[in-house]
Order: sequence, then structure tokens, then C-alpha cells
Amino acid sequence: MTSEPQTVEQQPDHYDAFADAYARANENGLFNRWYARPAVLELLGDVAGRRILDAGCGSGPLLADLKERGAAVTAFDASPAMIRLARQRLGDEADLEVADLTQPLPYETEAFDDALVVLVLHYVEDWSLPLAELHRVLKPGGRLVVVVNHPLIPPLMYPEVNYFATVPNQEEYDFDGVSATLTIWYRSLSAMAESFTAAGFRITAISEPPVSPETPPHLLPPSKSDPTRFIGFIFFALEAAFS
Repeated sequence: MTSEPQTVEQQPDHYDAFADAYARANENGLFNRWYARPAVLELLGDVAGRRILDAGCGSGPLLADLKERGAAVTAFDASPAMIRLARQRLGDEADLEVADLTQPLPYETEAFDDALVVLVLHYVEDWSLPLAELHRVLKPGGRLVVVVNHPLIPPLMYPEVNYFATVPNQEEYDFDGVSATLTIWYRSLSAMAESFTAAGFRITAISEPPVSPETPPHLLPPSKSDPTRFIGFIFFALEAAFS
């Protein structure tokens, strides 16, 4: 555990140092390709003709999925290197820019039908401004899909952590041979729900899905029961309440 709320690794352009390796690792990796992306698409359902914002889009694989399904996609990321990769993937057909989720967003009020913030908010200590801004740019009744590290991870992996405290934890990851230190902010399920409500959202679904049925078997973790289900991420579908 660390007592410092921010580290040099957690600056907005932190991912620039390993953006290419991160994109390669996640292109067909278990957690992104076969777990997070299919579950997000399932929560969104039919997106044809809808304008969707991807907040913290990375190299853009979800954007490509949504575009293929007929959505009009807009996205931003704090990492210029990630936006470069997303532009390479999507060409000029997507509205992409560098922006920071912890700052006011460069979009008009009620500009989007849906928004995504996938595996981003757990890097942020204070969710109030990010959620308020996402609520602002959504149309009344618009949908927000949030994916974060599951709140049960600390009790299972870091028993010294107070589950009910909002605390940072430095964790080492390997992305296609490139080592990176990420600071994850853990918080309880109730703290997450309170943040959503305070920002004007109504929770319509909480999901702990299995991996895609098309997942290559060699990627599944060893398990004595069901290897397709494990404690990894938690998925929320939210609705922006009318002002």
C-alpha cells in the first residue's frame, strides 16, 4: 500500500510510456477482448444510430466494435499516444481528441445518447467531477456504462486494506513484456453507488458476467468450478436522471 494519493506513474500521459505494448497485450487478451468488451456491448444492446462517447478510449477497440454496429462514435483519452493508436485504427471517421476525465469535458451539454467509462475510474480518487461531467454531456435518460475493478479484490488479495475506505494501491503489470506500475483506487460497492446517485444517475443494472463463450480455452484461468466466471471487474449500467 502507498500513503501517497498520486505518483509520477499516474500523470495523464502515463500510458504514453507503454501505449503500444498495452494495445498489443489487450488486443486478444482475456480481460479486455474476451471479458470487458463483450460484456459492455451486451449491456448497451442495439446502438445503431446512437451517438456514443467513450471516455478513456485507449487504442479504440470498443470504438471499432461500436462503429461496426452502426453507432456514431466520439472519444477521448488523456494519453496522446493512445489517441494516436485509436486514429490509426479508426481513421478519420471518429471524433477523437486528447482530454482528461478529471477536468471539464470539451463537449456540449446533452450531446450524447450513451457514454462509456471502461477501466478508467478506478485510477481516479474523486469521482464527483468525472461523473458530473458525464451526466452533463448525456441526454436526459441517456445511458452510462461504467466498468471498474471489482470491490472484492482488496478483501481477497490485500486483506490489510480497509474495504470501507477509499484507498490507493500500487500494482505491477506486464503488458507484452513491458512492466508498468498503476495506482488503483479501491472503494466499497456502497461508495460507488453513492457516487453515481450524487451525480444524478440511477443504477439500472449491476453485472458480474462470465467471459465470452467464444473465449479460447487456453486463456481461461485454472479453476475447480467454472473458469468462465471469476472476480475481475464489475459492470454498471446507469441512466442519467432528468434535470
